[in-house]
Amino acid sequence: MSIAVLIGVHDGLVLAADSASTLTMPVPPGVVLPPGQQGAVVGNVYDNANKIFNLVKGQPIGCITFGSGNIGNASIGTLIKDLRKKLTDTPKEMGFNADEYTMEGVAKGLAKFLGEECDKLEQAAKLNTNMGFLLGGYSKPGPLGESWSVEIKKGVPQPPKKLRQDHEVGLSWGGATEVLQRMIVGFSPSLFQHLASVTQPPQNPAVLASQLGPVLTARMQANLVFAPMPIQDVIDLARFLVHSAIMFSRFSPGPNIVGGPIEIAAITKHENFKWISRKHYYDQPLNKEPIHVFIDK
Repeated sequence: MSIAVLIGVHDGLVLAADSASTLTMPVPPGVVLPPGQQGAVVGNVYDNANKIFNLVKGQPIGCITFGSGNIGNASIGTLIKDLRKKLTDTPKEMGFNADEYTMEGVAKGLAKFLGEECDKLEQAAKLNTNMGFLLGGYSKPGPLGESWSVEIKKGVPQPPKKLRQDHEVGLSWGGATEVLQRMIVGFSPSLFQHLASVTQPPQNPAVLASQLGPVLTARMQANLVFAPMPIQDVIDLARFLVHSAIMFSRFSPGPNIVGGPIEIAAITKHENFKWISRKHYYDQPLNKEPIHVFIDK
């Protein structure tokens, strides 16, 4: 599982994620699972997965992945780098022009690429492939950053969604959403299911959600993101949210499905995609890329 956070303000966008990757395994014969668990158990949790990517080097385009960590034998990290290589080496074949493109076109290209990879799978593996992406970046030309999402459901790419209008600011998240839903929206995602079970006569949870959800959100949602926020403050907020999800997972029963180092990247119009904090395989002096140091206030 993962936590992915995308925050957009007028100065730019910030992407943040944890590094946990959960390995699930078939249930051994004779093992009885607790109520509510079916089919698989957590075999291990690795803390070094890469979830944030610069889709085109030197361009203000980034994405975060959550959900399934692979398509077939290829990790999402490898596949996104395959796509980046194609966008860099053969942009015309991909319908990409670094001097003139739209974030909508980038989102559609990502969905198409992943869909083609899913089509290579056997049907059973394809049906088990579910993942999401949050994309942030600037169209060229374009004055303000844009936020988009792409979903793969049962191996089928869904039409990309624009999360908000260009002039609007806001916060989006994906993955293990329980703690952020509680903190920001004001109630657990399971609220309507519990309410439906105790009302007389029993109600449909989806109907309750459609009736009460907008009212509760409007009255209880915490407003944390504002248009004039400097990028450093957005970075601080993103780090806080991912850290909160990690701590929630740590102290909740079961495996720590959200955890590991926090990675953060910022995207601005003139500085493009810049890493704020990230993992490295080898010592800092050997890295060619400078590190943008984050200092807690």
